[in-house]
Amino acid sequence: MIEITHRHLQVGDIRMHVAEAGSGPLVILLHGFPESWYSWRHQLVALAEAGYHVVAPDQRGYGGTDRPDAVEDYTILHTVGDVIGLIGALGEEQAVVAGHDWGSGVAWHSALMRPDRVRAVIALGGPYAVRPATAPLSTMRTQAGDNFYIAYFQRPGVADRELARDPRATIRRALHGASGEGYPWNPIVPPGGGLLDTWREPDRLPDWLTEEDLDVYTTDFERTGFTTALNWFRNLDRNWALTSPWQHAAILPPALYITGDRDSAAALPGGAELISGTSAAVPNLRRAVVLPGCGHWTQQERPAEVNEAFTRFLNSL
Repeated sequence: MIEITHRHLQVGDIRMHVAEAGSGPLVILLHGFPESWYSWRHQLVALAEAGYHVVAPDQRGYGGTDRPDAVEDYTILHTVGDVIGLIGALGEEQAVVAGHDWGSGVAWHSALMRPDRVRAVIALGGPYAVRPATAPLSTMRTQAGDNFYIAYFQRPGVADRELARDPRATIRRALHGASGEGYPWNPIVPPGGGLLDTWREPDRLPDWLTEEDLDVYTTDFERTGFTTALNWFRNLDRNWALTSPWQHAAILPPALYITGDRDSAAALPGGAELISGTSAAVPNLRRAVVLPGCGHWTQQERPAEVNEAFTRFLNSL
């Protein structure tokens, strides 16, 4: 029986915790917010059994991986650099890179910036669109106001303290609130309130989530807090500036996109084109999968369907 093992690797200037299983061609799985390697618990063994070396790191700022103090240490260049460094630290030249939520952004940009090292890309939830003409935060504030959750995250220390007050409640409400069971989610923080006010306390956990799952996430965030995870959001405009050399550039490696029809991330720029197969930004998209009734936590909510789509795509490369 294939088991998940854990170790730490030196990746550039950070020490990175990874979970891994299997042997064969390398597949890297990148988690989102507020998660960890554990969000891929259903994929690690399944893909290993299909003949792949599967590695799910805690990304910088999360879990057992180093957490640099400076906000500026969480740019897209740092996170893509971590992926390329991880490929090398594992003794490989290339990998298929998959990501969910923020991890999808890193996966897309890894394929964009280093197609020589990323032989294919898989994105869950987060779509890819070419770099916009204006910085994103001002656009978000114009369209959704200063209480849009990402704008709320820009206030130093505010969301940090709110989310860290009771990490278990934060994770429970987040995983339910953005799931298919919690749909629809209103991402506008009420005046005088906080992010948790946008996610109601569930009457019961969804069937795909257990108290033991919450234990894993809670243990991590009780130790790390949320500041370094939030620092990813605090680099949106900096990321926009840093990616100017890739203005109008397309993703060239083969791609797979998976989302749920109750995932608001699919409504972001580029999502409709990916779903319809008309994306000029991702000309080598092989397939788009839309899962009925599925919310934002794609690989946790629908592991069997995700595993089947991954395996079919990987075997076609």
